[in-house]
Amino acid sequence: MGRRGLAALIGCAFLLSSCSLEDPPGGDGRMSIATGGSGGVYQVYGGGVAEMFSANGHPTTAETTSASVDNLFLVADGDSEVAFSLADTAIDAVEGRDSFDGEKLPLRALGTLYSNFTHVVALKSSGITKIEDLKGKKVSIGAPNSGTEVIGLRLLEVAGLNPDTDVTRRALGVGESAAALREGSIDAFVWSGGLPTGAITDLATTDEVVLLPLDAYLPKLNEQYGEAYVEAEVEEGEYPNVAPVKTISVPNVLMVREDMDPQLAHDLLKLMFDHKAELAEVHPSAEKLTLEDAQKVVEPVELHEGAQQYYQEAATE
Repeated sequence: MGRRGLAALIGCAFLLSSCSLEDPPGGDGRMSIATGGSGGVYQVYGGGVAEMFSANGHPTTAETTSASVDNLFLVADGDSEVAFSLADTAIDAVEGRDSFDGEKLPLRALGTLYSNFTHVVALKSSGITKIEDLKGKKVSIGAPNSGTEVIGLRLLEVAGLNPDTDVTRRALGVGESAAALREGSIDAFVWSGGLPTGAITDLATTDEVVLLPLDAYLPKLNEQYGEAYVEAEVEEGEYPNVAPVKTISVPNVLMVREDMDPQLAHDLLKLMFDHKAELAEVHPSAEKLTLEDAQKVVEPVELHEGAQQYYQEAATE
């Protein structure tokens, strides 16, 4: 079975059509939001968005998925209406490169939500301090078809490691990765997520862990894959007993099909801004949603026309 067949099995099959909030898509009157895996921010944040939409007259289900790559296929195929995605994966999707095998997906952005921080996590006792130290180790690079997997593979490559021969790869979500590191079945794992990520917080409360510095790999990432990657810092206090570290961040975008009804796109976005405080109670990453930053999407990803309409209206209020 191909990747798109797998994606269709992950989400519920909701037919995408032109519609409004009074006539939501899907034969049973529900929309679908493609989120992420257990222990990650997408799942928590996306669940909050689904509950908020549902409470405001727009029945919605949050789907647990492998995250970015699968999410974008789900939306493109009409199996979900809205998807959380990393910006670098969204760029790949609209350009039809790498995981998308030459197929340019018909997608647009509602806006940028917050930034994901790339974590490479190891036990302090392992002596692992840089990506190059992962040679010969057992490493989880993220769930299959996730944005974490995309970044994990690229990090290994720019560090001079062959992902197929220099490490023993595991394909685990963040919750599974944290459990595997704790029990010793892997030596390190990659995760791209908001701050803080619950599974890493839980791990850091029981084990001494380190986050590897990643800023040295940024120039090669930018050179090969574009400007979606920027320098960032996991500050002291984000995780218990974990030292601050320079890392790489990637914007998260909320994606829809390009043919979504403009009024629907406008109204969904307006609901998120109107209920931002409620979403921030679900996860603090929602506090990062601002009118200024939401409109900044990394080219060649474009804003949906309904989103453009909302931002223009909001600027005059």
